[in-house]
Amino acid sequence: MMVKICGITNRDDALAAAEYGATAIGLNFYRESPRYISPTGAATIAAMLPIKILKVGIFVDEPPDSVTKTAIRVGLDVAQLHGGAHCSSLPVWRALPICEARMRVYSFKDELFDALLLDTPSATLHGGTGQTFRWTLAREVAERTRTKIIIAGGLDESNVQTALAEAQPWGVDICSRIEIEPGRKDRQKMKKFIQAALAFKL
Repeated sequence: MMVKICGITNRDDALAAAEYGATAIGLNFYRESPRYISPTGAATIAAMLPIKILKVGIFVDEPPDSVTKTAIRVGLDVAQLHGGAHCSSLPVWRALPICEARMRVYSFKDELFDALLLDTPSATLHGGTGQTFRWTLAREVAERTRTKIIIAGGLDESNVQTALAEAQPWGVDICSRIEIEPGRKDRQKMKKFIQAALAFKL
């Protein structure tokens, strides 16, 4: 099970996520986000993490050369792309609202990505809504596209195992529901979420 803690902005939260068993952390390079982190700050955090932890960069509407430049500077393993962002130099997780993913399901064969990250639709936010969607819809997308699916949106320790049972995804992504404030994690909530996700068995 891939468990990603997104919106990491400081060293202590990153190291705690790794200690608790997270397999990936998300570093947000979208300047309009309250969880934005500079490439310099992200590089410092990435350098302290075990090599087994995936360092995922979140990009919104960024051109390929900008994504590549940041990826090299920080030492990213994956580019999570929102909107019109593109990247050909790293494995790509394409992030989409679940409604758009369902509409586009038959066109994905023309795109190159390693996984689809499915989230709750929002008119103003690129993730971090804290709202759930019907998880069985993610399973439908997985069956039609035969690609790896990551689910996000409104997950926490109380519902992650239900979400895993209904969606049967490759991974889960959490951000706002384990925060004290944007960019600062509640360590106990984070630990309990990771433990619940990793304990799930079909």
